[in-house]
Amino acid sequence: MAFTRQSRTHDPIVAESPVPTPGESDSFLWLLVASDEEAVRELVRTEATRVGVHVRAAPNASQALGLLDRQPIDLLVIDLATPSFHGVEFVKRMREEHPEITIAVITDFGHDDAAREALAAGAAESVSRPFEEADLRAKLDRLARTLALDRENRVLREQLGSRPGFGLMVGVSPRMQEVYRRIEKAARSLSPVLILGETGTGKELVARSIHFHGPRKNAPFVPVDCTGLVSTLVESELFGYVKGAFTGALQSKRGLIEAASGGTLFLDEVGELPMEMQAKLLRVLQEREVRPVGATTTASVDLRVVAATNRDLQREVERGSFRQDLFYRLNVVPIRLPPLRERKSDIPLMANHFLERLAGDGRSAAVFSEDAIQRLVSYDWPGNVRELENAVARALALNSGPLLHIGDLPTNLQAPAAARLPLDEDQITLAELERRAIFRALRKTRGDKVAAARLLGIGKTTLYRKLKEYGELGADAEPEHSLPAPSPAP
Repeated sequence: MAFTRQSRTHDPIVAESPVPTPGESDSFLWLLVASDEEAVRELVRTEATRVGVHVRAAPNASQALGLLDRQPIDLLVIDLATPSFHGVEFVKRMREEHPEITIAVITDFGHDDAAREALAAGAAESVSRPFEEADLRAKLDRLARTLALDRENRVLREQLGSRPGFGLMVGVSPRMQEVYRRIEKAARSLSPVLILGETGTGKELVARSIHFHGPRKNAPFVPVDCTGLVSTLVESELFGYVKGAFTGALQSKRGLIEAASGGTLFLDEVGELPMEMQAKLLRVLQEREVRPVGATTTASVDLRVVAATNRDLQREVERGSFRQDLFYRLNVVPIRLPPLRERKSDIPLMANHFLERLAGDGRSAAVFSEDAIQRLVSYDWPGNVRELENAVARALALNSGPLLHIGDLPTNLQAPAAARLPLDEDQITLAELERRAIFRALRKTRGDKVAAARLLGIGKTTLYRKLKEYGELGADAEPEHSLPAPSPAP
């Protein structure tokens, strides 16, 4: 549906979203649409809301300035045809008074000079009227994604140096000190880095630390979860596409690789990429260019690639499931993260760090008892740091006082280590044997539920149902991949 210019109205200020409470504006992206046309304000509000942006609106310059004084605004959409804005002059004023705000402008069809002048004055985007709703939504979505990424990067930069460890990581053990030294060396160059480690060891934190200690720390850091990409959409997500490339491609979309140009592309679990995508990724790394789906031309990209995997890629190469040339291209600077069981001296520090962070979310402060700390240290943590964080969150949610005892820990941590794996299985029930077999499979597959189900010869749905029965798979938490305390013998 194309939108055309309507008659003007001068109604009072419009608040399409409720006024934020103190601190709330830090959690959301806020857009201010400034136009004397109610239909324009309503259309921008509708499309911005669809992409997760909260909206305020004003019909003239004075009311727009009043809103800017009272509330932080992330994105300002200006209708240059509104008389009180005096065209591009308002854009120039906003760039001077509010340089932190991203600006988009709406111009009438045929006013290309005004659009070019606004972009030269500092506007990030322009929309020509009459415009398609899908085109407006796509541009608002692109601006919102960029703003969200910039905000995340800014927060992470502020956090550097505030943790007991290195950058974004916690830990001072000798094994981690060696990791920190490798990170510092890797950060100084732009060579590809391959981070190796079990699930839950914090590979993304290593990638972020490399980026934010490097020469491109002010450029984008774009994480890509290769396991979360739908197989049929992998190429379009990574490489982008042009309008009309396939059914439903109503407008062009920039891919994640191009979005990371100038910064760092983090490929998490790169071993999960299909072979066809591996070949195309290799070409990007070699040629430094990307071709969107349906395009006949390529776009140059300048990025630093950091990849991570919990697989043995050398073995995958031997099996023929991972390209050897891509492995060598990624494995220029390898960094191996030790599992938590190999750096147990860090566990008390990390447990208390998680307690402090959760207390910052509005929960009351708490501390672990000495016995609870000893129990945490004695456990092997097959789920690594992620499992430890989950255990701390559960203990804090279920505790009855400021001192956290062994009884506040997850059930699989409450029994002494010697009692978790009894050697004599002659006197236990069939149900208990089944339960232990499931958790052994999860431990053997390092928490990979799909692989565990395959190892057990059962369906993934059956495995999830069993874990829920054991209380190890809640609605808001991942399952504990460790052996719980055994049930008493009948």
